[in-house]
This record gives sequence, structure tokens and C-alpha cells, in this order.
Amino acid sequence: MANISAKDVMGLRNQTGLAMMECKKALIEAEGDVEKAETLLRKKLKGKMEGKADRVAGEGRIGIAVAGDNSAAAIVELKAETDFTAKNDKFIDVTNKIAQLALAAPAGSPEPTEEMKNILDDLRITTGENISIGRIEKLEGNGAVYGQYVHHDGKTGVLVQAEGDASDEVMKQIAMHVTAAMPRPLGLTENDIPPALVEKERKFRLEQAMESGKPEQIAEKMVEGGMKKFFSEVALLEQPFIMDPSKTIKELIGKGATLTAFHRMQVGESD
Repeated sequence: MANISAKDVMGLRNQTGLAMMECKKALIEAEGDVEKAETLLRKKLKGKMEGKADRVAGEGRIGIAVAGDNSAAAIVELKAETDFTAKNDKFIDVTNKIAQLALAAPAGSPEPTEEMKNILDDLRITTGENISIGRIEKLEGNGAVYGQYVHHDGKTGVLVQAEGDASDEVMKQIAMHVTAAMPRPLGLTENDIPPALVEKERKFRLEQAMESGKPEQIAEKMVEGGMKKFFSEVALLEQPFIMDPSKTIKELIGKGATLTAFHRMQVGESD
């Protein structure tokens, strides 16, 4: 029997939202293969699983900064060992300071600068904890409009970017939607969904259709229909607006503006 570690069980639990015992049984059946175990659980539950929402382990805080002239914006994750430290005013101030410093970094996923590292060293001395920067994402663009939202516990934050005529209120609403939406949006449109995820979903749906005994031609049509539903669920612009499901995010932002990017961070999700 494969050696199943507690870390693998916890990782599968975070991924699926299912009970630890269910995850352990699936890992044993899959001989320790995490991806195979997840597929087994999906088949058992007919693909209906909660996902990662609010089940991610880790302490820390998300910080967001937007340049005064809207030329750039950044979102950062600062990690701590305890919730007590993550709620400390000094920790919150440092998180926001690092987000401000990230505005001067290159666009994309920049590495921490020496100034950021020095600030962290001071905070480590003050708190006695191993504090680290988890992730940094920086967006920039001339004439861009930004929306931001950090949840009240500080552990989840969203930064949204658009071009054109989009109000601050609408942009904030979209950021709040990305924070709470389930399934979690994986891209702006279906073309932005990672190809590996698309292929994995297509393969899973095809196996399900074939196992139901349908002829291959019918199974293929079932898969295509299922994939359209999948894209409508995980492509941000196609999702029903969580505060008013009668309209999609595409309809909410309107024809005068175009969403160009978004980043959602939840403390600990990259562990």
C-alpha cells in the first residue's frame, strides 16, 4: 500500500472541500496519486464538489495599492505563522507598504526588492515569526481603471483592471464578485482558461459520457454541451453577477468598457 502523507490528505481536502477521511480513502485507492484521487472523488460525487472556497490553510494578509494616476496597481500576499500576528496593525501597515513598493516593480509577477526584504527583516525581529512574501502581481496600463476589494478578514483580495468608461462602483462590485463567486473564475473568457485545465475537464466529461453507455458520437455531443456549461461557469465575463444573477459580468460592465485582467489571492492557496 502506498505511503499516504498527512500533507497529501490535507492538500486534497483543500482542493476538493471534502472530509479528510474521504480524501485519505481516495488517495489509498489511487495509490498516492493526488490527481487520480481527485478524479475518483469527482466520479463518486458526479463531479459535484465544493472547491477551495474558504478551506485554504495559512495565516497572513492581502494588500492592494493603486497609483494615484491609475498607471499601475499591485496586489501582494504577506504570510505569517499566526493569526494573531496577521491581525496586528504593524503587520497590516507592512503589507500595505509592500503593495505600494510593488507599484515601482516590473509588470507581471516581480520578485521582492531589497527594500521589501529589509522591511520584512524588521517585522520578523518585532514579531519573532518567520514572515514572508507569498506572491506579488503588478498590472499597468495607460488610461486603465481599477477595482479592488479586500475581504474583512484580510485573507482574500481581488484586483480588477479595465479600459474604457467603467465606474469605480462597478469595478468594486466586480472585484467583490470575483472574491465570492463559486465556481471561482479561472479567466476572463474561455480562451483564457489554462489549456491543461480545459483538457482535464474535457477528458473527465468524455469518460463520464462513455461510461454511461452512450455511442461515441452522442458522447462527443454531450461533452461539447458540457464544456459550454463549464466555460460559462468559470469564464468571468460569462458568470452571472452574484449580486444580480439576471445579468452577466459582461452585461454589468457594459459596452463602454472592457475588462482586461484580474488577480484573486487567498492567503495560503499556493502552499
